[in-house]
Amino acid sequence: MQGQALPGFRDFYPDDLALRNAIFATWREVARRYGFQEYDGPPLEPLELYTGKSGEEIVQQLYAFEDKGGRKVALRPEMTPTLARMVGARAQALKKPIRWFAIPQLFRYERQQRGRLREHFQLNMDIIGEAGPAADAELIAAAIDTMRAFEFGPADVHARISDRRVLRTLLLGGGLTEAQLPTAFEVIDKSERVPEEALAEILEKAGIGKREAGSVFEVASFRSLDAVSAALAKVKGGEDAGESLRTTVAALGTMGLGEFVSVDLTIVRGLAYYTGIVFELFDRGKELRAICGGGRYDNLIKEIAGIDLPCVGFGMGDVVLGELLRERQKAFEAPGQLDAFLVAVGGEDVAPVLTLAAGLRNRGIAVEYALRNQPIRKQLELAAARGASRAVIIGPDERKAKVAVVRDLKTGKQHKVALTKVRKGVFK
Repeated sequence: MQGQALPGFRDFYPDDLALRNAIFATWREVARRYGFQEYDGPPLEPLELYTGKSGEEIVQQLYAFEDKGGRKVALRPEMTPTLARMVGARAQALKKPIRWFAIPQLFRYERQQRGRLREHFQLNMDIIGEAGPAADAELIAAAIDTMRAFEFGPADVHARISDRRVLRTLLLGGGLTEAQLPTAFEVIDKSERVPEEALAEILEKAGIGKREAGSVFEVASFRSLDAVSAALAKVKGGEDAGESLRTTVAALGTMGLGEFVSVDLTIVRGLAYYTGIVFELFDRGKELRAICGGGRYDNLIKEIAGIDLPCVGFGMGDVVLGELLRERQKAFEAPGQLDAFLVAVGGEDVAPVLTLAAGLRNRGIAVEYALRNQPIRKQLELAAARGASRAVIIGPDERKAKVAVVRDLKTGKQHKVALTKVRKGVFK
């Protein structure tokens, strides 16, 4: 017998599950406020759903195997291809724009570190069928508002926004070819984590000359909308390429979220299918990996299902978010706290306690009682351990007088209440 879970996988004891459930409840509440409907899909999908669409990094991390029917399958490493498949299957019947969200469990064979495991739960929110920047701003606002719902402010977290159309235009304007763009994107994406010498070597091996490599590093240095706009003004098509980014940032400012937002062209996102706005949400101290990330992927549904629908979405994982909430020492009580613990004084009082318990539970009131004859002291100790707010004590005298003794387990004060009231869940 193994004594612990597999590496990178978690057991959820009641306190851990309380945190997870609190996260899920907040995710669902924000999604509700934004008018999103919840959906789900299977955790096991055909392998080809990912190998051609998600990019090399995810393909290398797949939990993939051949099932008993000879099909090549994989545990889902992300939700977006499933979403694309599902929307494509019913695209004609769905009212556009589609606002869907899901909370799937995802699996990737990654190197473990703080904030990164081999499974996690993730909030996915997507808008399908709207190509304009208003949808981009709406999704980024939803991500920011999710963090606000957890009481994080602009001093705690911020959204770093970029646009692959801007990156493409600036890089082509700097002398790179279309074929060299994936390597340039890779280098820009790694520019904060990898020394410049190593990145220059990657560019050189890809046949990118020194002048063009200089353009790549210059693009990676742009960390404001003003800097990006100035650079775009110098290249062909720059004005059009930057329109969505400018409009998105302006819309977020109008929503009162400007303090949370910065333009940063080092944000590229590793997934191959992104086509426009991309963004990531980080803690200000940059102690952890991205809290969430996403962007526009206008071609994926067409590639998977043959239906041309523009899309924008993001994913927010529970692991990094959980780390941040624990750092703030946020307390989440495990569900199932008892309304009352029923105490039988003697053996003849057990049957009345059972009857009372059944009646209260039928009314939706949470109660527990000892499953064996025990002294009152032991029963009260168990009541306290269970987190009950009160004990309801029934003994021979109480039965005769048709009352129950209700003891407040925090203050120790107690009083008698008529059994007719107690049966209705009235303890005063």
